[in-house]
Amino acid sequence: MASIFSSDRVRVILNRFRDRLWVKPLAVCLLSIAMVFTAKFADGTSLANIVPVIAEESLVTLLSIMATSMLVIATFSVGSMVSAYASASSTATPRSFTLVVADDASQNALSTFVGAFIFSIVALTAVKNEYFMTAGLFILFVLTTSVFGLVIIMFVRWVDRVARLGRMGSTISKVEKATADALRRRRKGPTLYGMPVSGQALGFAVFAEKVGYVQHIDIAALQTWAEEYEVRVVVAALPGTFAVPGRALAYVSTLPSDRPKMNHKGVIDSFQIGNDRLFDDDPRFGLVVLSEIAGRALSPAVNDPGTAIDIIGTMVRLFALWSGFESDDKAKDKDESVPKYDRVEVPEVSVSDMFDDAFTAIARDGASTVEVSVRLQKALHSLASTGGSEMREAAEYHSQLALKRAQLVLDITEDLTAIRDAARFASSQNA
Repeated sequence: MASIFSSDRVRVILNRFRDRLWVKPLAVCLLSIAMVFTAKFADGTSLANIVPVIAEESLVTLLSIMATSMLVIATFSVGSMVSAYASASSTATPRSFTLVVADDASQNALSTFVGAFIFSIVALTAVKNEYFMTAGLFILFVLTTSVFGLVIIMFVRWVDRVARLGRMGSTISKVEKATADALRRRRKGPTLYGMPVSGQALGFAVFAEKVGYVQHIDIAALQTWAEEYEVRVVVAALPGTFAVPGRALAYVSTLPSDRPKMNHKGVIDSFQIGNDRLFDDDPRFGLVVLSEIAGRALSPAVNDPGTAIDIIGTMVRLFALWSGFESDDKAKDKDESVPKYDRVEVPEVSVSDMFDDAFTAIARDGASTVEVSVRLQKALHSLASTGGSEMREAAEYHSQLALKRAQLVLDITEDLTAIRDAARFASSQNA
C-alpha cells in the first residue's frame, strides 16, 4: 500500500512555509533565546579557571549597542522589502509576488536582524540580573561577538541583494527558475509517477467541493484509496486546472453496483484546491507569468520591447529544458519516470497548450513591433529544430499565427519581408 505521507506531499508543505515571512524569523528568535541560556551551562565547570574574566560593563555596553541598532536595521529592512515587493508587482506582474516574498537572502537577512535583536535583549536582561558567572559571561561574550560579526556580513550581503530585489531582471530570473524547477519535476515524472491514460472507459466522475485552482495532487493518497476499494482512478484535472462544480477532478472505474459503497472523500481530499495557481507543480503557470511580463512590457504605457525579447530567450531555454536538450543523463531521467502508482492514470502536459501559454500574448502584443516579431520567429525556428514532432508542429503553428498577426498591423514592406524571411522555416516544412 502506498504511503500517504509521501515525500512529494512534504515538499509542497515545506514550500508553503517558505512563502510565509514569519517562519524563519520565529525560528531564529527561538534559537537566539536558546543560545543565551546555553551559556549558563559553562558555569560550574572547570572552564572558569581557563577563560579570561570578562567585565560585565563591557558586555552590557556591547549588548545595548546591538539591541538599539538591530531594531533600526530590522525596521529598515522590512521597509525596503515592502518597496521591492510593490515594485515587482507593478513593473512585472502581481503573479510574481510569491516568488519575491520567498527570496531566501531577504528572509535570512530579516531573520538575522530580528534574531540578533531578541538575543541582545534577552542576554542584556540576564546579565543585568547577574544570571551568569565568569565562564558564562565569557561564553556569552563569544556568542555576542559571533552574532555581531554575522550581522555585519549579512547586512553587507543583503544591501547588495536588496538593490536588485524587485527589479525586472531579478523577477524574471526568479520566475524562470521556478518554472524550470517545475518543468524538471514534470519531465522526470510526466504522469506524476502514475500510469499513462489508457483511453478505456473512464468511469463515473468525482467533482470538487469548492471552486478554485488545483494546486497539487497527492498521487500517493489516490493510490491508497484505489487499493482500498480495488478500483482505478483516472485524473482529469492537472495542477493549474480551474475546478468548478461541473468540472470532474477524476474518474473512478468500477461497477455501478459498487458506487454506493464508496466514500469519495478520499479522492476529493487528494486534490489541493486554492484561490491561486502555484508554481510548484504547474509548469504552465510559470509560462503564463513570463508571458504576462512580456505583454506588460509591450503595452503602449511601458513600450519596452527589450524585456519582451529577453522573455522570448527565456522561453527558448525553458522549452529546450523540457525537450531534454540540457539533460546530462537522459537514461537516469527515463529510469526515474517509471510509474510507482499502478492504480492511478494521469495525462501528460500538452506541448501545444504550453506553446499557447508562452507565445500567444507575445505574438499578439508584439505584432506591431518588428524586432519582437523577428526574434519570436527565430525562437520558434530554434524550438522546431530542437524538440520532437509535437514541439515542431506547435512551433510551426505559432510561427504562421504570429506572421498573420504581423501582416494585419504592419504596413512597411521591408518590415513584413524581414518577418516572412524569419518565418520561412514553417512554410517550407508545410510545403
